[in-house]
Amino acid sequence: MLILGTVILLKGCGNGTKKNNIAKEIAKSSSETNANDIIPFFKHWNLILGDGSNVGQATDYTNKDFFYTTKDEESNWVVFKTPNAGNTHGTSNNTRTELAQLKKWSPMTEAKMSATLKVMNVATTGDARVASTYSVVVGQIHSADGHENEPLKIFYKKFPGHTKGSVFWNYEINTAGDDNSKRWDYSHSIWGYDFSVVGTGENTYPLEPKDGIALGEEFGYEVEIKAGMMYLTFTSEGHETKTFTKNLISSEYAERANMPVQVENLFVPVGQDGVERKNAYADEGLFFKLGCYNQTNGKDPKVNKVWCSGAETHGGDVQKQYADGNYAEVWFKSANITVSDNAISNAGYFQANDGLSKKTVYPSEVLPFMEKFKILMGDGTKADNLVGLEHKDFFYTVIDGTRRWVVYKTPNSGVTSKNSSNTRTELHEKRDWTPEEGGNLTGTCKVMQVSVSGDARVAASYATVVGQIHSGEGHENEPLKIFYKKFPGHTKGSVFWNYEINTAGDDNSGRWDYSTAVWGYDMSIIGTSKDDYPIEPEDGIELGEEFSYEINVYKGIMYLTFKSDNHETRTFTKNLISSEYTKKSDLPAQVRQLFVPIGQDGTERPTAYSGELNYFKQGAYNQTNGKSPETNMVWCAGAATYGDDIAKQYENGCFTEVWFRQASVGPGIPPK
Repeated sequence: MLILGTVILLKGCGNGTKKNNIAKEIAKSSSETNANDIIPFFKHWNLILGDGSNVGQATDYTNKDFFYTTKDEESNWVVFKTPNAGNTHGTSNNTRTELAQLKKWSPMTEAKMSATLKVMNVATTGDARVASTYSVVVGQIHSADGHENEPLKIFYKKFPGHTKGSVFWNYEINTAGDDNSKRWDYSHSIWGYDFSVVGTGENTYPLEPKDGIALGEEFGYEVEIKAGMMYLTFTSEGHETKTFTKNLISSEYAERANMPVQVENLFVPVGQDGVERKNAYADEGLFFKLGCYNQTNGKDPKVNKVWCSGAETHGGDVQKQYADGNYAEVWFKSANITVSDNAISNAGYFQANDGLSKKTVYPSEVLPFMEKFKILMGDGTKADNLVGLEHKDFFYTVIDGTRRWVVYKTPNSGVTSKNSSNTRTELHEKRDWTPEEGGNLTGTCKVMQVSVSGDARVAASYATVVGQIHSGEGHENEPLKIFYKKFPGHTKGSVFWNYEINTAGDDNSGRWDYSTAVWGYDMSIIGTSKDDYPIEPEDGIELGEEFSYEINVYKGIMYLTFKSDNHETRTFTKNLISSEYTKKSDLPAQVRQLFVPIGQDGTERPTAYSGELNYFKQGAYNQTNGKSPETNMVWCAGAATYGDDIAKQYENGCFTEVWFRQASVGPGIPPK
């Protein structure tokens, strides 16, 4: 075995006088003390700072913002400090000032890490309903291979206003298969609560834990690995010593039926419901991490209700965050690691993750079908080649804590296409096809924003289109538009799809849409006055809630499938080559209510869209605009546009934003 650290000498002093003398000596020289004088093992670790940088081995290293030494009445300490927002490391949402081991080792060998520490601060803002808010990770085991998941995270968490916080540890599954987006943690309480205990409102907290740990209260942990088993010991004066055992090479979560209830309640609602590979972490190299990994961030909770805290970040200004308590700070008095002589270099992990958060990941890397599309963005920018293209205002990628997404964003007012009143950041398929030839488009998305202003009497207000079929000939009408719409003040919105008739004759001004509800309402449900909204739909979809659609056109018939966790799967069929609206008497009651009063009362050609070239569109086609409702009470929303200033519209919520993590396009396929 190779011993890579020692504990501070004070820990072993039994004589009180001798201990006081040593403490005085430490105090005398503390201004000159380096971290490696307190914990002499830094040559075996790389140090990651809260600005995302890897400073390498931290021997004789000090950084006044993130990593330095201090003292109390008895001891010298190494301080790890990091804000709610800075630059992150790898694909994480969270900043860290944390040591990461330079070697990795097999869980089949022996390895050990121990530490004595106290948490001095956790973030003072955030959303109490988000499990990770107000917490910090003070020790980890991390995988260097595969999904790079974490079989151990040791947390401290304290709610605002409480004196005592909780210490708990989480095990993250090593997800089976190639898709790691469905990974989840199972949490075990040590003192106080586990990870799953959250508030009932943004600023409503659970009762303070009776057996918790206060800020500044010392505790210790020991992590030992032997023959695939992890043994954990937690100690603190005045608290019961706690021990745990976990198998790292044989999973108890390889079947969905074995998922713990805690996970079903916390992670399944956000789409993280995977199973673990049977041999867990048996085939991967693991390494220790130690320090201050802040779990509170400024990302909107609607992105991920487990990991995105919505905390104050002051635009990333580190000093302002430090000034009002929006940071995590952990002091270590001692630490020690022991690993096998067979441990090997962990350089590959750092090569893969150093600077990754600053690297551009293009939409074409997330959705590799981009070569089949061109794009129009909200400021009128057009591009035919989307491979390696991004635009930070309209078309780019983000990570929500588990998955990478392509973002489509567009204001209420910008530059529109020639026949539209509405802005879009939207893909336009390059291939044309007739309904008889067919085509197939899929998308998994979540709507993050719709305009907060508009006129509730106008059906298009507060809505965005996330997928279309568009005709490229004749009247250039739209046999399909998939909408999401949410009224201000509501938590849940509606998903519905519209069919626009291919109007008979040369005059297209009488065209109209027929709307069909998927979840929530259809398009015809509107307010009775500008700021009067209908009752919130019971079965609606929230902002940030994932759903998927498939559009399959085969031999002239359109087959639609809509799916979302915790919602009924809905399917629909529509004939695109034979019309059911060829006579005035065929107009549906919904159309008579919504469109006929504004003079849109046309009929459809008997063959509908037969023989016309069509193409798919996907992205964010904002249906809320600034045009006066008196112009058209269905499509002109009267929303705020701030003189067409896009930045001001974004600042005031007058835009739409849609994220896609999966999408595909191809020929139509025979329906099942």
